[in-house]
Amino acid sequence: MATTVSEAPSESTREHWRNTILAGLANYIDAGSIVAGSVALALWKEIYNLSDSFIGLIGAFSANAISAGIGALVGGWLCDKVGRKKIYQWDMLVYAAGMALLVFASAPWMIVTGFVIVGLAVGADIPASWSLIAEQAPDKERAKHSGVAQVLWYLGPVVVLLMALALTNLGILGARIVFAHLLIIALALTLLRSKMRESERWEEAQRSKVARPPVTELFKPRYLGPLAMLIGMYGFWNLWAGTNGFFFPYILRTVGDASQATSVAVQALSFATGMVSIWFVFMKLADKVNQRLLFAISAIVQVIGMALLALFPLTVPIAILHVFLLQFAGGFGAQSFFQLWSSEMFPTLLRSTAQGIAFAFVRIGLGIFSFFVPLLTATGFTKLAWILTGFLVISGAIGIRWAPRNEGKSLEQLEAERQAG
Repeated sequence: MATTVSEAPSESTREHWRNTILAGLANYIDAGSIVAGSVALALWKEIYNLSDSFIGLIGAFSANAISAGIGALVGGWLCDKVGRKKIYQWDMLVYAAGMALLVFASAPWMIVTGFVIVGLAVGADIPASWSLIAEQAPDKERAKHSGVAQVLWYLGPVVVLLMALALTNLGILGARIVFAHLLIIALALTLLRSKMRESERWEEAQRSKVARPPVTELFKPRYLGPLAMLIGMYGFWNLWAGTNGFFFPYILRTVGDASQATSVAVQALSFATGMVSIWFVFMKLADKVNQRLLFAISAIVQVIGMALLALFPLTVPIAILHVFLLQFAGGFGAQSFFQLWSSEMFPTLLRSTAQGIAFAFVRIGLGIFSFFVPLLTATGFTKLAWILTGFLVISGAIGIRWAPRNEGKSLEQLEAERQAG
């Protein structure tokens, strides 16, 4: 007999961790797609003589932005309607189709179409995977399981960067190989996920006599506040993250030799720092300590790390301290808590829909904002550093003021508290 929600074990089993990893690999291919795309676009620009505006268009509609947002919006609603398993299993085939276009791209239209399809599939997978992770995790280990997905998000860029460095001499063939490894993972996930069970909490909610609430329920005060908090907190943080890539090349040109090996090493080290932080801080503490306090520490440290570039001349020690503070604090900050809180603050039959709406606002907002990034970067290094510091201040202020205290509580307990007002 299947284990009921009320009989859920207090500690994670091997099946729990297996399901979390299979679901969390959505984060790996999401981040891997973004970084692989940035590596390949530079090569495609030379091969097809692509204009900067065309490159910007691809960036705005890629897995990092608008198409992922649209995918999350549609996919999240479908997850609540037909189940998590149907979405997170079959969307990998859609992802594989888009990735195949990128592997074999021989014309600009294939590049654009491939990125859009990949973005739609990644976006649809995010709410399905995040909902599954939260719903199957033991009540006192939700943050620990969410953290695994975040580690995989950081791992994707590291693997892609190292592969790209090793395959540099192959040119565009090397980029195709990088895309191919993501294609293979997507196909493998399709097979492995077929053996996973549907979320028991979703099945139980479907069997209950309570009618599925309409989507408009999310725009009533009980849920609109949490939804607005998530969009504001993560949205402004993501504007920083989406623009901060400008600083890596500048830092490397200023304090390093700007070689490709140096660039890859610094970026890989920064992602590795984030992974260590997730593992030893977020996964160990977020289920036990004051979550609002933990978020506040992260937000303050990241503001300090970003402000260093606005206040002091760019030297090697300042650059190293900047990267360390931002990446270490980022491991237990906005992105990790966005995944966790967006899974906890809504009822089961609206959970994925709410996540999809929040994710869509953030990614589509970033896509629109990306059109203005060249104007911002033209304002100069110091002014842009202050602007990005401002983004982090706003994100931190929203989270510190309105972040929840959900540590150790079951999803049912959290929903009962909301119903009680």
